[in-house]
Amino acid sequence: MISTSNLTFRVGKKALFEDVNIKFTEGQCYGIIGANGAGKSTLLKILSGQLEPTNGEVIITKGQRLSFLEQDHFKYDEFTVLDTVIMGNKRLYDIMKEKDAIYAKPDFSDEDGIKAAELEAEFAEMNGWDAEADAATLLEGLGVGVEYHYTLMKDMPSAMKVKVLLAKALFGNPDILLLDEPTNHLDLDAINWLEEFLIEFENTVITVSHDRYFLNKVCTSIADIDYGKIQLYAGNFDFWVEASQLMIRQMKEANRKKEEQIKELKEFIARFSANASKSRQATSRKKALEKIELEEMRPSSRKYPYIDFKPNREIGNEVLTVKNLSKTIDGVKVLDNVSFILNRDDKVAFVGPNELAKSTLMKIITGEMKPDEGDYKWGVTTTFSYFPKDNSHEFASDDTIYEWLMQYSPEKDVQYVRGFLGRMLFAGDDGMKHVNILSGGERVRCMLSKMMISGSNVLILDEPTDHLDMESISALNNALIKFPGVILFSCRDHQVVETTANRIMEIRNGKLIDKMTTYDEYLAADEGARKSFTFTLSGDDATDN
Repeated sequence: MISTSNLTFRVGKKALFEDVNIKFTEGQCYGIIGANGAGKSTLLKILSGQLEPTNGEVIITKGQRLSFLEQDHFKYDEFTVLDTVIMGNKRLYDIMKEKDAIYAKPDFSDEDGIKAAELEAEFAEMNGWDAEADAATLLEGLGVGVEYHYTLMKDMPSAMKVKVLLAKALFGNPDILLLDEPTNHLDLDAINWLEEFLIEFENTVITVSHDRYFLNKVCTSIADIDYGKIQLYAGNFDFWVEASQLMIRQMKEANRKKEEQIKELKEFIARFSANASKSRQATSRKKALEKIELEEMRPSSRKYPYIDFKPNREIGNEVLTVKNLSKTIDGVKVLDNVSFILNRDDKVAFVGPNELAKSTLMKIITGEMKPDEGDYKWGVTTTFSYFPKDNSHEFASDDTIYEWLMQYSPEKDVQYVRGFLGRMLFAGDDGMKHVNILSGGERVRCMLSKMMISGSNVLILDEPTDHLDMESISALNNALIKFPGVILFSCRDHQVVETTANRIMEIRNGKLIDKMTTYDEYLAADEGARKSFTFTLSGDDATDN
């Protein structure tokens, strides 16, 4: 078990949270939620010992091992992938290396033999002989194939490093597992695997995530950081939404009744305080009035942007025709003879683990990259707006946000542009920030503002929820659901994909798999196909090969 006693953390004079007393118990998965800057990651760093609190302490049951998801992608550059994962259990890794060093001695002594025997006993007790197999299972579950297991971390792609560090955190059945945004930069297949792993995990999990579907699926409790406090709710994210709103309504209703009571008491006191026969009653009501305290309704730190994509013209029946597109990058054919026709009601989600293939297809149809073979044609009524995964080139200037957005606005009107910025949480002086110093989340909100102001009837979005907080993801999700035009998008947020898409396209080994279905239906069918395939291989036919 891990708990806090009077935990307080201040940044200057501002307290992110104060006098927090929470117990995180075994067998539970806790989701830490709150607005950007509320202190979610700070809390995890304090719990893991990476950061000292201003006041209070963290208490961990003696003998329990804590593991956390590290963010330093370069720390293990000189180690192999497999060794990095096993280092998730430091004591086990140290024993392995100490044993190897003893056995490698040219002058192996009796003392060395005794020490080696002691290490072997401890190694066996920690299931050390299964360590490499267990690490390999974690890596493969997250999509890191066997061909990478003995590769040095410095030679691994960034997306793969994220998965290795996650496998390291999960390794060795830790008693307490702390995960800060574990689904970031994972493909949907890896997220699905992680969800199942955590559901089966029997110890304590504490995770920060902006993924509502993930929180709903794995969490048994929600810890909400808001109003300078941390409030614990039993249940998943959807239960928190209902419970927290109910609590606010109850507080408002209680305050309304108290305000009515205060009004009645004041009127009585004002009417009868000078009346000798009623003076005793007036005095009694004064005392009653002094005892009434209204519940403090502090303003929430949560802020929701207003996102609304309104096309300037209705889209026609001819939207996009793609014929036989092929593209090879660094010797790998990421697109192989891809063809499809878009309909005017299509909301297409590109899924699958090959992010390069999805991004490449979007770059080609937006004209940012040329195919090796094939072509495509947009309908005459279409106008598209594109959100690239890497949008850093959009913010290379020294323009303010206001100046940056003004160049894309069809109306060169100050109030018109400021209206867009205000709705996207860039009110007042925030609109005068220079775009080259914006955070990832601020850049995304700028890009969405650009798309809104364009009035396009086709939206193309490559991982738009990266860097967004939960409130912004919810706002974007609602905007995509109500958008009357065509959408082509890739997204790691399961709920966004499920609630937006009516057509699923997966690029597998360069080939396109195209289904008119929702995402959950697609997953169910794919799971059924895999089970059927497994059953066939395990039956009589499997012995014929």
